[in-house]
Amino acid sequence: MKILYICTHNRCRSILSEAITNHLADGLIEARSAGSQPAGQVHPLSLKYLAEAGIATDGLQSQSWDEFEDFVPDLVITVCDSAAGESCPLWFGKSLKLHWGLEDPSKLSGSDEQVSEAFRHCIALIKARVLALKDLAGQDKSTWATALQQLGASQ
Repeated sequence: MKILYICTHNRCRSILSEAITNHLADGLIEARSAGSQPAGQVHPLSLKYLAEAGIATDGLQSQSWDEFEDFVPDLVITVCDSAAGESCPLWFGKSLKLHWGLEDPSKLSGSDEQVSEAFRHCIALIKARVLALKDLAGQDKSTWATALQQLGASQ
């Protein structure tokens, strides 16, 4: 299973999703992330909280979805509401497209403890979804859509 996570700026939620998926998927899933308007750098707190969770951050970068024309994902998952409303490039035409909204912990203005909790909550939510994705990876693609929508809605 190949997944492309999309968030407008590709600096936090999609980056977290890519790193966590590749960390937990045991090779069953290959994940990448991209943005329609990439920020050009990964948010430093994304890197901090991934490292805290024991997840590798090597190679993570904020990049455009234009760089993935040859990736051919099975799934394109938007993780921010603004990206969900954008038209995806034509080369994603045969991919299953889903929206799994995640609150952006990097935009929270609050105490260090509140920001830390927001990142940890987002990471936990992504982990739960990825573990469920691993179960789907071996199943027939025709069963994915309903299961993935239910997973996104139930979290």
